[in-house]
This record gives sequence, structure tokens and C-alpha cells, in this order.
Amino acid sequence: MEKKKILFVSQEITPYLPQTDMSYIGRYLPQGIQDKKKEIRAFMPRYGCINERRNQLHEVIRLSGMNLIIDDTDHSLIIKVASIQSARMQVYFIDNEDFFQRKGIVTDKDGKYFTDNDERAIFFARGVLETVKKLRWSPDLVHCHGWITSLVPLYLKNAFKEDPLFSKSKVVYSVYNDEYPGSFPANFAKKLKVDGVNDKDLEVVKDNPDFVNLSKLSINMSDAVIQGSPEINPQVEEYAKTCGKPFLGYHNLETYVDAFNDFYDMVLSQDSAAHPAEKKTKKKLAL
Repeated sequence: MEKKKILFVSQEITPYLPQTDMSYIGRYLPQGIQDKKKEIRAFMPRYGCINERRNQLHEVIRLSGMNLIIDDTDHSLIIKVASIQSARMQVYFIDNEDFFQRKGIVTDKDGKYFTDNDERAIFFARGVLETVKKLRWSPDLVHCHGWITSLVPLYLKNAFKEDPLFSKSKVVYSVYNDEYPGSFPANFAKKLKVDGVNDKDLEVVKDNPDFVNLSKLSINMSDAVIQGSPEINPQVEEYAKTCGKPFLGYHNLETYVDAFNDFYDMVLSQDSAAHPAEKKTKKKLAL
């Protein structure tokens, strides 16, 4: 039997960033799933605080060089890679001088959120999918961690849905307690538009692209949802539990690998004929 392929798209992965619950899962979940005899790939942003020399990052020339247009501005896509030898695991990094050279992750040295975090999330999501396409690697399931990954489901299920590499890919979105304050700029929905993404898809973030509505957009476009933190935004939690899609409650760092692996298998066994935003209500899974 051919191995199932799982793509992990993470906001944080340790040891490249300080250890948090999210960065720990970003590091050890792919290894755990690989040990379950699945094939894995892992992506994260190349934040400026990551020491390239110490972590032995190097650019992958054959994957770099594409330009992505966001709000009528070209941004060059640079791909770097590093290996975690003990896990037999590579991590791909999405880089760009405009978005990921600064030292902060999502905030500056004073703790203020970057005003272009919306465009950073757009660039990261599209950059991941374009790179996977160049790798000619067809994921059976994509698991997204953290709000900076929240647009991957939108683009995969719309802009890339005709691509044979992604046409059967399922998406799982993990919601964490990583809420950003306020809202993205008023023209956020306009910036999201590419071929395949229409106004109906973006209705939930059109008027108020705050964390709750961005999370709802991700859930709308995903096939299943996981609660990544012990406590998450109550509005998002309620939406995830009542949207009719499989929902996996929080699992601690001792039980999550087995729980997630079983959840993947369940999601992969489901019929994928309908677009996730159009599927009828399904029985919620409570694990």
C-alpha cells in the first residue's frame, strides 16, 4: 500500500523558534506521523530571527525565483531548507525580503503587530502551495497550524483545485490561542482575490477581517478542525463545533500524535466529492 502523504504548514517550529506548544507540535508531530509510516513534508516562514548559519539553512535555487503579486506589487519567492537529522526530517522555509527579514515573528520589538501581517499570511500560503507544486508532491492531507497558515485552505480549495496535485487533498485546520488584536486592513478581501477565488468565498471576511472571521474562513474551506490549545476563542470554538465538520477536541502533548493520526485516517476515508464550503452537515466526531 502506498504511503499517505501529509503536508504540515506551521506558524512555528522549534528549534528554529523558541519552544511553545505550537512550535513543539510543529516539530514533533511530523516526526510522530512519519513514525506511523506516512510520508511528510513541513513548511514554515523564514522569520528574520532564525539564525541561518547555526541552523544550516540553505537556498534551494531550483525552487526559488517565482514572483507572487499581492495588491499589484511583485514579491519574490525564496525557498530555503534545513534538516533535523535526529528526525530524518527536512523543513522548508518560505522567505522574502519584504515580509520575512525583520527580527520579529508577528510583532515588532515593542510588541506591536506588523501592519502587513495580512500580506505576510497571503504570501506564505500561496508560497507554500506554489513550492509544493514545484516539488511535484501530491499531499493526501494538509494540516495547518496557526493563523498565519489560515489562508492555505482557501487557496488550495479554490485557486489550486484544478491542479491534479491538489484535487483530492483534504485540509485540517488547527485553531490555537494565538489571537491577533483588531482587524486586518479593510481591503483584505480584495488582496485575497486570485483566479478561482470569488466574492462568495470571501464573504465572511469582507466587512471585518478580525481573528474570529479569519478563523471562520479557514474552517469554511477546511475538511476538518482541531482544537490546538486547551482554550481558544469561544466564538471560534462554537463555530468549529457546530459547522458540521469533523472536530477533534484538545489533546495534550502526551496523546496528540496518536489522536491526530487516527483523525487523519478518518478524514481521509471520507468522500471528497463536494467542496468543503458546500458540504451538507456531517456527523461531528468527538474524540
